[in-house]
Amino acid sequence: MEIRVWNSLLDKEREELLTRPAQSSGAKVQAIVENIIDRIRKEGDVALKQFSKELDHYEGDSLELSEEEKQAAISRLSPELKQAIDTAYGNIYKFHAAQEPLHVKVETWPGITCEACEHPIDSVGLYVPGGSAPLVSTALMLSIPAQIAGCPEVILCSPPPIADGIIYAAMKGGVKRIFNLGGAQAIAAMAYGTESVPKVLKIFGPGNQFVTMAKRLVSNDPNGAAIEMPAGPSEVLVIADNGANPAYVAADLLSQAEHGPDSQVILVTVSAELAKKVEAETQKQLEALPRKEIAEKALSHSCEIVAADVKQACEIACRYAPEHLILQVDDPEDYIPLIRNVGSVFVGAYTPESLGDYASGTNHTLPTYGYARTQSALGTADYRRRYTVQRATAQGLNSIAQTVETIAAAEGLDAHKNAVAIRVHD
Repeated sequence: MEIRVWNSLLDKEREELLTRPAQSSGAKVQAIVENIIDRIRKEGDVALKQFSKELDHYEGDSLELSEEEKQAAISRLSPELKQAIDTAYGNIYKFHAAQEPLHVKVETWPGITCEACEHPIDSVGLYVPGGSAPLVSTALMLSIPAQIAGCPEVILCSPPPIADGIIYAAMKGGVKRIFNLGGAQAIAAMAYGTESVPKVLKIFGPGNQFVTMAKRLVSNDPNGAAIEMPAGPSEVLVIADNGANPAYVAADLLSQAEHGPDSQVILVTVSAELAKKVEAETQKQLEALPRKEIAEKALSHSCEIVAADVKQACEIACRYAPEHLILQVDDPEDYIPLIRNVGSVFVGAYTPESLGDYASGTNHTLPTYGYARTQSALGTADYRRRYTVQRATAQGLNSIAQTVETIAAAEGLDAHKNAVAIRVHD
């Protein structure tokens, strides 16, 4: 990775240094995904099963897992993995259950009361990637908040063959219906519904460029489905001072680099000497990784930045707005107030990002590609919708009528004004 000194860079050079790899979800990908969506909307299961066969290589008769298949998957699961999932489930459930629904009731004016209420979204669809890295943890992260929120209908799609761990985690999280479906076709089926797959109101979960494009397209269609947040390749920024362990830092960088060739990892340190040690340690650990080739591609567009001090390092982090931020510095608690634009923070040498990915309790579904400036980590509230209620007595309306009528008149909306006047001036 290239080592650059922040204070020696022009602002344009700094911007270029913090630029993510160009995403490949271009016109060609969009055209492919639009065709998949259009055909599934028009042809339903006929198109869905064809795409499943062509793209997922699925030859099964039913897209939905039967109860027998689900129970068989659970029986094949090793006791060690089952115990690990159970432990992670407990921690994730505990943290998300504490995220209680909003309920506010305020008398804003004598005789006028306003409330903010929440209720669970009626139907949600969860997408869990499979392939070379079947994300068992994602099944937990997506299903548990839905379970706690009390969403009446929760379905899950994952590319076939679905890993036994994903099936167990999903059922642990209360998912009743699981489908052998991957890619853009799964997103389209959940967004619009087919004979086999029910339509849902909101879709959650990460995926490749085709899944990401499908989520974007269906969320832009009023007849499609909402999505939890924009998603991009995984990323981490590590802030490290002279006391940081180079092996720990390298391990944290590689844990994200192995996600995919378009992932990005950044080290911001106060020490050029530490940067060199981390680079050497990264190359050493890289040689032992089964996903070495993937990680190497991610490292090719990653970098190490030398900052003047930890405070400046935090400023750089806020400018980049990383999905994950790791603080490997002395007195890390002192710097947390300086961190704003981030998906999730990992504090201290013994809090690797992997902990949050699997078992600490926080959600690993986080905003990427700079969206952490405005988007938040996934939580139970994302599975609820908020609405307001207001009540006015006759006396309350009468006492505030002049305010409403004056503003309505200023806007030239006479019907708004009359809706009040007819009640108070008869």
